[in-house]
Amino acid sequence: MRLNIFTVVLFALFATGNSLKCYRCTGIMGPCVKEEMTCSTRETVCTSQTTVQSTGDLTQTMLVKGCTEPNICVNGSVNLGITRTALTTQCCDSDLCNSQDVSDSSSKKSNGKQCYYCDQDSCFNRVSCAGTEDHCIKATANAVSMSITSKGCASKSMCDVLSQVVKVYADVSCCQGNLCNSAKSITQNLLHLLTWPFISYIMFH
Repeated sequence: MRLNIFTVVLFALFATGNSLKCYRCTGIMGPCVKEEMTCSTRETVCTSQTTVQSTGDLTQTMLVKGCTEPNICVNGSVNLGITRTALTTQCCDSDLCNSQDVSDSSSKKSNGKQCYYCDQDSCFNRVSCAGTEDHCIKATANAVSMSITSKGCASKSMCDVLSQVVKVYADVSCCQGNLCNSAKSITQNLLHLLTWPFISYIMFH
């Protein structure tokens, strides 16, 4: 019994000693104050991320640092017509390696693709995709006996990660080809589920 307890203690010490340490902070419209954190065993990389949301003429920027899983290290954007959210992420795997901020590297140049997007009245609206947005996206959830949907353009990397992290809240599907995300009329949309700070929150919490 003593041998078993000793083995368990050694294992616990080994696991703790090899846990990655990262800086953690969140800054909206300005720098964030860093503090050290110890990552969980499944979080094997440190991340530094810049998220930029554009709504009309208004642009907001959020800086996020923390621990995460390698598959969450994404660069790309989602354009829902009314608002566009772009993520620029750098990940590294050594202690406190995420001290530096990253610059927004997203492109707003049109790439010729079009997808449907939703407003409060209809999903017949069309939006021009930009940068690496090579897919059309559709997210649907059920709330109070009502189907709630968002549509727009998305980078493949964003499609992949959103289909994983948002699945608790909504079904997310992506397709290639102009206007491939259909044009069904609705009365409400999931705009708040695909914009920051929601995206960053579910990635790093």
